[in-house]
Amino acid sequence: MSNSNQPESQWLIASVSWGKDSLAMLHLLLDEKNTPDLNEVVFFDTGMEFEAIYRERDRMLPVLASMGIEYTELKPKEPFLHKMFVHPVKSRETGEIHKYGYGWCGGACRWGTTEKTAALDRYAEGKGAIVYVGIAADEEKRLAKQHKPYKRFPLADWGYTEADCLEYCRAYGATWEQDGVCLYDVLDRVSCWCCRNKNQRELRAIHDHLPRYWQQLLALESRLGTMKSKPLPEIAGA
Repeated sequence: MSNSNQPESQWLIASVSWGKDSLAMLHLLLDEKNTPDLNEVVFFDTGMEFEAIYRERDRMLPVLASMGIEYTELKPKEPFLHKMFVHPVKSRETGEIHKYGYGWCGGACRWGTTEKTAALDRYAEGKGAIVYVGIAADEEKRLAKQHKPYKRFPLADWGYTEADCLEYCRAYGATWEQDGVCLYDVLDRVSCWCCRNKNQRELRAIHDHLPRYWQQLLALESRLGTMKSKPLPEIAGA
């Protein structure tokens, strides 16, 4: 990955979610790829991550501090659950409030993802920074949607697939252990635990292996209506 087209003084940010891809990117930037000029790591904390994600973050913070790399956490303007249940939502047609709370986040209504992306972009643009983003080489559809000129995708440049990233992180001791299981052993993607984009296999895995989170999903469904095409208890029993 060449930085030949950027000023020597340009601020360099790694956008890290503490999942396998962004964590592998961070390790590679700091170690094998010899990027000593990385200035800052930025994490957008939705407040709805699995506890295992925060533990991986906490393992890395002393490393960043020892290298003199700044660490910043961004947060939603409103708490996630407030926006899910309480935030007044206006109709696009009338401009009048037609409901309170956006409901489930995911599918056609990815309000949490939209806010996260916008906040990270505002932060980077405010600093005039170059941003390293952890999208793997085999995520072609995601890469094709990226158009911000200040974003760099080193995993794609280096040819690291999602499987490569997971293996690389495990070599560094990352486990994402949650209630006795590795999240990546039972879930396709370690996103927010309440993400509506989780498929039925993942939801059954949460039922089978992560009962605390399953109970929280049931509590949300009791207030928001069905998370998927059929109720969660039916999915668990399928």
